[in-house]
Amino acid sequence: MTASRGRARFGVLVPFTNTNLEPDMGLLRPDGVSLHFARLGGYDRDEIPDSEQMHGLGAADLSEPLRLLQGVNPDVILYGCTSATLTHGLSFDRELAKQIKQDSGAQTVTAAGALVHALRTLNAKRIGFASPYVPAINDMAVAFLAETGVKAVRRSEVGGTLDNYGQGELTPDAVYELGRAADHPEAEAVVLSCTDMRSVEIIARLEAKLGKPVITSNQAMVFQAMQLAGLGETLSGFGRLLEAKTT
Repeated sequence: MTASRGRARFGVLVPFTNTNLEPDMGLLRPDGVSLHFARLGGYDRDEIPDSEQMHGLGAADLSEPLRLLQGVNPDVILYGCTSATLTHGLSFDRELAKQIKQDSGAQTVTAAGALVHALRTLNAKRIGFASPYVPAINDMAVAFLAETGVKAVRRSEVGGTLDNYGQGELTPDAVYELGRAADHPEAEAVVLSCTDMRSVEIIARLEAKLGKPVITSNQAMVFQAMQLAGLGETLSGFGRLLEAKTT
């Protein structure tokens, strides 16, 4: 049995309808790291999570959830929604991370920023992109990544429009097929974007099929958080990114 505490504390901000980020963090948790969660509002659970809804989440007041997380003195805070800052743009994402760090005193990772960090770590500049988002958010995501010098040479989208719970209810097999459809001969990696999509469970399987790295929002957040916490070990079973030294 691995130790559940003693080395670092990760505080995680989770959109209030998200059902998969917490289980994923349990799967990815490094030895000796404790996990502490606070929920985020700022959007309507009964509306489609389109660009307007996710823009609202990104702009939501974080003072209360941050105050609650500060009660455990986290070493790193993870902002656990990718689309909330993708819809605002790269500058907003960076400023949000700075603001959370300033307000909390903790090192800070955003899901969108972690994807960028992971791609730079792997030196991947041409990618396949997959998500459960509506097409307008995918447009914003591709533009966001383009600002960092990353080009999406193919993208894969779900058929139909998913509500807040539909994204989390996609099965691992459905996520695997979504990722496989995003691959392209020129892609150096495949990105599966969304903290509520069950991507972590199929990373190794998809990498074995494609022969290239697969990066997911939650895996990328843990990778960067480990670096910021000074945890230098590798984690096996969840893709090439976490099998590389984190320091």
